[in-house]
Amino acid sequence: MRTADFDFSLPKELIAARPSGKRDHSRLLVLHRDGGIEHRIFTDIGEYLNKGDMLLLNNTKVFPARIIGAKPSGGKVDILLIKALDNNGTWEVLCKGGFNGVLTVFGGLKAEIRTEDSHSSLPSDSLRIAHHASRGRRLLRFLDVGQHVLADMLWRYGYMPLPPYIKRKPDEEDKSRYQTVYAERQGSIAAPTAGLHFTGELLGRIREKGIIVRTVTLHVGIGTFKPVKAESLDEHRMDPEYFEIESSLMEEIEDVKRKGNRLVAVGTTATRTLEGFMSGRYKDSEALSVMRNELTDKDKEPLDASRITGKRRGLALFTNSRWFTTDEVKRSRRMGTVPGGLIKGYTDIFIYPGYKFKAVDSLITNFHLPRSTPLMLATSFSGFQKISRAYEEAVALNYRFFSYGDAMLIL
Repeated sequence: MRTADFDFSLPKELIAARPSGKRDHSRLLVLHRDGGIEHRIFTDIGEYLNKGDMLLLNNTKVFPARIIGAKPSGGKVDILLIKALDNNGTWEVLCKGGFNGVLTVFGGLKAEIRTEDSHSSLPSDSLRIAHHASRGRRLLRFLDVGQHVLADMLWRYGYMPLPPYIKRKPDEEDKSRYQTVYAERQGSIAAPTAGLHFTGELLGRIREKGIIVRTVTLHVGIGTFKPVKAESLDEHRMDPEYFEIESSLMEEIEDVKRKGNRLVAVGTTATRTLEGFMSGRYKDSEALSVMRNELTDKDKEPLDASRITGKRRGLALFTNSRWFTTDEVKRSRRMGTVPGGLIKGYTDIFIYPGYKFKAVDSLITNFHLPRSTPLMLATSFSGFQKISRAYEEAVALNYRFFSYGDAMLIL
């Protein structure tokens, strides 16, 4: 398919600049597989979930990743922290302009910003990592501050990284509302927005109904919201994003499926986490170095995901701080899990029409930007014509769009 097929016009007044007064009072468009559409309120979501179904959440936590730096001349630099590269305060960042040098950020703290190829006091290991992962990006190092102090200062002085289509300055309310009520694992620079509609009370009622509620972690980075510039979808490449899955979740999902129940994913990031793992579209962060040491020189190139994660020749695996025998690895692979409890890795899976889902049966999502990868994933569930008609109806009925907007349930 062509990227242009996912373009549409949206009146500016339908872009939600702020969240609804109450999380679960957002509107909910229910799209059935036969194309039928219902209009409800999000608090009704439990009516579409059955006892024994599993609701899968992404428990990542957004941090105040946007900071403002002052140049010696007095000019300002708007900076978005993308990811930490080491424990010495070095970050990969996005910013406008080509300034290289020392900035004053918050609380009088100094930070050095450079391109990765500039002469700099940045640690060589950080430069190497950034060069390998994100060629051409910018690096920033906070000077003379510990990690714990820096984390506290970011929450005190930093701004929540609201998307650029929200044309206002982030405020203190965003630190709670641009965050799910179940956020636990800090590391995202954008919220898993489908989860913003849930309250603790609503989740409690869902659990009381006999619905299984489980979590995965995917730290949302630039991969999720990076614009698709290629003309054809199959030419686009996602940037890898870090995820974690409890390996016991695979057995629970298998049990849910065996009993004829559904897996309902809350958001495209929860979907990509599970589908990325089950499709083999990931690299295990802990097994990588071991597998490189165990493989022969002939085997090392090319190094694909299946070999990185331990499938090659049934090699023993070191993960979660201990070695596992070949039999343990094989038994775990049959269950689709990694031994030791926690799967850690990076996925760059790009889901668009034509993809065959391995686990997820239904999707709760927001209304997405034109030409965006989340819109393409949502289209994969229902088909192009149905999602197009649903979006047309949402526009006609003045639904609120994007991160702080209303929700859709695709059954």
